[in-house]
Amino acid sequence: MTATSARGRIDKRQAILEAAFTVFARRGYDQACVQEIAEEAGVAKPTVYNHLTDKENLFRHAVLAVADRVMAENLGVVERLREPGDDLRAVLEDVAYRLSRVCSSEQARALRSLAYGHAGRFPDLIDVVRERTSHRLREALADRLARLSLAERLRPCDPAVAADQFLALLTGPMEVRSHPGVHKVSAADTRVVANAAVDTFLRAYKPD
Repeated sequence: MTATSARGRIDKRQAILEAAFTVFARRGYDQACVQEIAEEAGVAKPTVYNHLTDKENLFRHAVLAVADRVMAENLGVVERLREPGDDLRAVLEDVAYRLSRVCSSEQARALRSLAYGHAGRFPDLIDVVRERTSHRLREALADRLARLSLAERLRPCDPAVAADQFLALLTGPMEVRSHPGVHKVSAADTRVVANAAVDTFLRAYKPD
């Protein structure tokens, strides 16, 4: 297999997974059909089976591909804390805002809906999605907060607990505003939640 053909196969597989997630989010597992996924991806139905073998395998890989994408977006946001500069509050507010936007995006909401809504058929999928999204985010954020504490930008603390509290200050109000996850929260309201969360967080963790 040449490099070009290998790249083409990877691109086609990615297109199939993206199309599958779109169709599953729109129809649910039971109502979705492979033919519709093939049409959404712009490929022949046998091509879908050649790449993913069956509908169950297609569902799993489509959900996990989006979970990895959400994880990558979250980790990219948290990396802003690696070198926060002089204005820590401003960077924390920006991180809080961006994390809230990722977690409340249509893609992330569809991901949660599919994972939880099909727990009876795919009981292991929730734990895998959690591991690739919320757990990895918590670990990455705890690492950044630990380094800020060592640099005396935050008071000495248990970084895992601090990360949990930072995220809870965001997710709680966002869930209330989305009722929960049904309505889209505006950018302005998300900014209000983010700034309030950081204000409360710094009241607890700002050095004496």
